[in-house]
Order: sequence, then C-alpha cells, then structure tokens
Amino acid sequence: MINSQQILEKDSLKGFYITTPIYYVNDIPHIGHAYTTVAADILARYKRLKGRKVFFLTGTDEHGQKVEQAAKKHGRHPKEHADLMVNNFKNLWKRLNISNDAFIRTTDEEHKRIVQEIIQLLYDKGEIVKRKYCGMYCTPCERFWTEKDLIDGKCPDCGREVECIEEENYFFLMSKYQNSLIEHIENNPLYILPETRKNEVLGFLKTRPLGDLCISRPKHRLEWGIPLPFDTNYTTYVWFDALVNYYSALKYLSPKDTNWWPPDHHLIGKDILTTHAVYWSTMLMALELPLPQNIFAHGWWTVKGAKMSKSFGNVVNPEEVVQKYGVDVFRYFLFREVSFGLDGDFSEEALLRRLNNDLANDLGNLVNRFLVMCDKYTAGIIKPIWRDDNFTLKIKELIDEIDNESLWDEFKLNLILEKIWEIISHTNNYIAKKEPWKLAKENPVEVPYVLFNVWNAIRLISLFIYPFMPETFSKIWTALGLNSKSADLSMLKWQIEIEDVNTEKIEQLFPRVEIPTKIKENKEEKVDELIGIEDFMKIKLKVGKVIEAERIKGSKKLIKIKVDVGELRQIVAGIGEQYSPEELVGRKIVVLYNLKPAKLMGVESQGMLLAATDENGKISVLTLDREVNTGAGIK
Repeated sequence: MINSQQILEKDSLKGFYITTPIYYVNDIPHIGHAYTTVAADILARYKRLKGRKVFFLTGTDEHGQKVEQAAKKHGRHPKEHADLMVNNFKNLWKRLNISNDAFIRTTDEEHKRIVQEIIQLLYDKGEIVKRKYCGMYCTPCERFWTEKDLIDGKCPDCGREVECIEEENYFFLMSKYQNSLIEHIENNPLYILPETRKNEVLGFLKTRPLGDLCISRPKHRLEWGIPLPFDTNYTTYVWFDALVNYYSALKYLSPKDTNWWPPDHHLIGKDILTTHAVYWSTMLMALELPLPQNIFAHGWWTVKGAKMSKSFGNVVNPEEVVQKYGVDVFRYFLFREVSFGLDGDFSEEALLRRLNNDLANDLGNLVNRFLVMCDKYTAGIIKPIWRDDNFTLKIKELIDEIDNESLWDEFKLNLILEKIWEIISHTNNYIAKKEPWKLAKENPVEVPYVLFNVWNAIRLISLFIYPFMPETFSKIWTALGLNSKSADLSMLKWQIEIEDVNTEKIEQLFPRVEIPTKIKENKEEKVDELIGIEDFMKIKLKVGKVIEAERIKGSKKLIKIKVDVGELRQIVAGIGEQYSPEELVGRKIVVLYNLKPAKLMGVESQGMLLAATDENGKISVLTLDREVNTGAGIK
C-alpha cells in the first residue's frame, strides 16, 4: 500500500517533465497525434539545449470496450491486439524524430499495479463510494452523460446513439473539489492555456454543479480493464486508468536521480480538456499532490474547414506527407502555419508554399550562397573576427527575443519561428548590402569579416531551428565546420570561444518543388458573390500619400503607416514580408477610407490600403500611374 507522502517523494533537483496524451491504441495515427507529439518534442529539445534535465513521456491507452471489441472481431486477445497496434505509434514517432525519453503502455504490469494502489488509497480515504446510477452511456466514448448533456438525444462528443444503463458503480467524489479547482485556476493564470481554454473550463465549473465521477465498469460488461483492488467484480474506468499514467511512469520509467513532479506541461488536444483540467486536477487534489504547472490544449487541424474524419475520407496521414516532402518540412509547416492553440487548415498547396518560400528561398538560399562565397573568397576557412556593427547588434537583439523561455513555455512557436526568420531576412539583406563579390575586388580585407558575421548568424539560426528541424540543424552544423562542437547553452550567444573552422559545401537544403496542377485544381472553387451598386457606393476609396512607415515590434508582417488622405490616418498593413518601411515612404496608394477601426497587435488601424496577392502569395501594393492630388476620391 502507498500513501500520499510516498507519492510525493521530493528531491533537491527538479527536472523538466513534459507529456503528451497517451493515444488510444485502436486509432491510426493522424496529423492531430503528430501535432501534439512534435510540439512536445520541440520544447523538450529546447530545454535540453538550455541544459535542463528532461523527461518527455508519450505512450498508448490500451484498455476499454473498443479495444476489447476490435480484438474479438479479429479473433485476438486484447493484449495481442494492442501489441500489434502500438507499433503504429512507435514507428511514426521514430519517423518524425521524436526524442521521447519513455513510452508508457497502460497494459504495463507496473502501471496496472500503481493504478490499483492509487484507487485503494482513495477508497481508504473515503474519496470513492459505491452507489446506484442511471445514465445515458456512449460505448464509443466509454462515457456516461446526463439527459441535459445530450444533443438531439445523442452523445455530445461523437454524435452517436447512447443507451440508458442502470447499475451499481463506484464514484470518485469529484464534486467536493469544485470550489478548490476554481480557486486554483483563477490564482494560477498559466495553469490552463490558451486563455480561451481557461475561460471555457471556468465557465463549465461556474455555471453548473460538478458531479461525481463514475470510475468503474461491471466486469460482466467490460472485462478488459484493470480490476478494482477492493472489488474484483469491477474494472477501472478507462479515463481514470489513463490519467494516472502521468504519475505511474515516474515510478518505473524515469531516471531516479531527479525529482520530476509536478509536470511542467501536459500537452493535449482541446477535445480532452475537461478530462485533464477537471478529472485529473481533482484526482490530484484528492491525492494531495501538487497540480501540473500547465495544461495546454491546442486546436484541431481541419481540411477545407471540415474536421478530419475517416467517414469523410479527409484524414491527413503524416507518414505520407513525410515520405513525399521530408520530415523537417512537415514539422516546420505545422508550427509556422498557425498559432499553436488555434485551429489550422491543412492543404498540400499551403505546405508547398512554405517549402518554396520560407525553406528554399529564405533559409536554403542563405546557407548555399554563404558556402559558395566562403569557398570562393576564403578557401572555405572562417576566422573569428569580433567587432560590433549595426548588423551584429540587431542579431544580438533578436537572439535575446528568441531565447526568451516564456515564449517557449507558452508555446508561442509560430512567433519564435517568425523571429528566427527575421534573422534569416536580416542576414540575406546584410549580404545584399555588403556585396562580398564587390568587396573582394575593392576592399578584400573586409571580406573575411563579412563572411564571419554571416557564418555566425547561420550558426545561431541553426541552433534555434534545431528543436523544430533537427535534421536540417545537423546538415547546417556540419557545413559550418562545427562537427566537433556540441550544441548546448554555451553556444546560444553571439560571441563564443571558437577557433578557425573549415566549412564544407553541401547539397541544396530544400530544392524548390513546383506545385502540381492537380493540387491547384483540387482547390475548392469559390463562387464570387455579386453585390449591387448600392453596396459598392458605401465604399469610400481615397488617394493617400505615405508620410511615415515603421515595423511593429514582434511581427514580421505588420507595418504601421501614417497616410495623408486629406487628414492624417494610421493604417496597419500585413505587407512587411514584401516591403520595407523605407520603400513605402513617399508612395501614393489607394486607401479604403471608411473602414471601421480595428486593432492589430494592440495598434489601431484606421483604414486599409489596397493590394493584390498572386497565387504564390506575393503582395503588390496598388499605386497610381499618374500624379493625383492627395485625398482625391476614387470612383
């Protein structure tokens, strides 16, 4: 038997502990599973880079009716069925370069023993009682619902039919922790992220009484589960069994020289937020264990706005995408395309645009241009030359912004990638400005200094993309002549201890891929909605002259513009990837004058400039072909 004090074994060293959900073994891994697991991998890799001891846990949930039924259908024992299915996940994680430290299975004997010990402890403390119950039961979700929960008489989660079941069961007295949980969430603003998910949970807790949780199933109805230690006529509810994995893994899978509890991050999809934020939190309160530092519930990936479903035939198979375009392209796309936490829409065309524009044009060209110039002008040798100029100061500033642990801990991964791409952009611009090919003729003594600055910027770029794209990091690290150097905390700064290095040319990192016609043709055709002349007459367009322009800090795309349209207006425009502020000043542009003001990144925009976007995402601001007075109306 164990007690609460034994569960809370403390140690002087607190390691970084991050988890994914344990995935239902009957599922075929899809992009949603990959999304959660790669996100956890990114943070685990970053923390190791920072010198932290890391325990990164993932695994599979292998009990319950669906596994039992699927095994019977194939003439197998449920454990035999699970042993076959678990490889779908293990093989994909290997393919995606997932650096998990352990893989837990709920059929592990050690896990089952610990689940029984915890249930017995809660039972002995009076936290579990037996009572009669009548409820609407959804077999696919393995979950009871009240009549109020149902939508059109069906399960609110999966939309399938439910059946009324009346039986005796064991209940965890979850209701007694309702107020304590509300207080904890309100006092710990980072406990549930994003903010919308926290508000969702608080809304749930504050608008209805929290019920008790049925934690058993009669064995005659479900045999494939962990028997209750105090009543072997019942098996453990699959969620109660599954959630305990976050604790049980530490007892038999983690290094014992470090204290890992509480978890730093539970990463989950938004569909299992309640089970983690409410069930698991109250279970831990009953066990008198510290709650996790953070539960982060991210959004879903959709296809053409629709949730992925086998019945719709629109499920994205990560293995197929990786096979076609490479693992780092897939990993990069997932976290650059949308803010982690929001829903994102997957399309092969969007992935190819990221591949061609961000990876081939920006990063790939930078690395290859540098290596060619280095080979040509310094015979591949880079000598450290430390002195500051505007370029180095800007890169140092960006390093500090990227290496801000709060950005990583709040999973602002697309913002981190934007800032990394700012370094790439500044470095490409630095090469264009310095023109080493001209310096080689006019001022050759400066060439080694310029190339060293570029080398050092690429070194830092490679370190910061390492968590996202580990294979690309390794290729760049080798090309920079750094094979003998480890990638660690000491390298995450501009000035390091380094001697001369010999660079070596490599194959193009990201060859461009033409977007196949069939992918373009598969795009859903949009039918233009016609408007009447009375609607068009509501629009007021004016000629404006750009007086000032500056980038909005923290954004690669947004530029704040002061425009004279007969009066001074401030406009925020997402054109920063194609235009520099200097290019805009003095231009006469077309402004949508009577647009309702809106805030973008906290900056008010009092109108909109008009621009065209081609199929490759290139933006062109609309200007006039002859001189027209500022403030003139457009009809």
